[in-house]
Amino acid sequence: MSILTATGIAAAAPTGPDVSSWQHIDGRLINWFEVRASGNNFAMVKATEGMSYVNPYIVPDSLLMRAAGVARGTYHYARPNLPPEPQAALYAGVALGQNGPLDLPPVLDLENAGGLPPAALVSWTHRYLQTVQAMTGRVPIIYTYPNFWRTAMADSHEFTNYPLWIADYRGNPQPEVPGGWPAWTFWQTTDSGSIPGIAGNTDLNVYSGAQGDFAHFANMA
Repeated sequence: MSILTATGIAAAAPTGPDVSSWQHIDGRLINWFEVRASGNNFAMVKATEGMSYVNPYIVPDSLLMRAAGVARGTYHYARPNLPPEPQAALYAGVALGQNGPLDLPPVLDLENAGGLPPAALVSWTHRYLQTVQAMTGRVPIIYTYPNFWRTAMADSHEFTNYPLWIADYRGNPQPEVPGGWPAWTFWQTTDSGSIPGIAGNTDLNVYSGAQGDFAHFANMA
C-alpha cells in the first residue's frame, strides 16, 4: 500500500504487526531486528487486559523493539464489565511510559461490550480514555471493528477526537470507517499475516498518515 506525500509522490505507508503472548510460541522471543529488517516501522503490543492480566512478554518486547528501532504502541484489552479507572491505572503502570523515543500513543482495544448497553458502554469508554490521557499525557487511540462500533456503541460520533485503528479484513481498497470519524489512522488488514522474526500468524497493520508524519507521531524525530 502507498500513500501520497505533500508533493503528490507515492510513498510506502508505514506497516507493522500487533502481537500478544500468542506470538511467543513455546516461549520463544520475537526477533525484532528481523521484523524491522523486513520493512516494518512499528508494532502494537498487548500490555494488559481487565484489572489483573499483564502480558508476560511486554518487558522483553518493549526493550528489544527499542533496540531494533521499531516504534512501539501498547494496548489495553477492555473488559467493560469491570470499572474503567482501575484498568486505565493498570495499563498506565505497565506500559513503561508513553512519551519516550519510538513511543506511539496508548491504545484502547474495544471489542467486548461486557454486557453493557450502548449508552453505558459509551460512558465507560469516555471514562477510560480520559483517565489514560491524564496518566500518560497523550491522546489515546481507539481500536475497534465496524460492526462492533455500529451495534455495541450505537455508532456513537462522540469519539472523533481520538485517532481510529480499525480492523477490517474484507479486502476492500479502504476499510469501513464507522462513528463519524473523518479518517482512519491505522488499519488492521488481516489477522493471518506472516512476518519474518515472528513465529506463526500475526495481525498486519498500516498507517494512513492521518496524524501527520509518522516519525513525529511515533516520537522518532
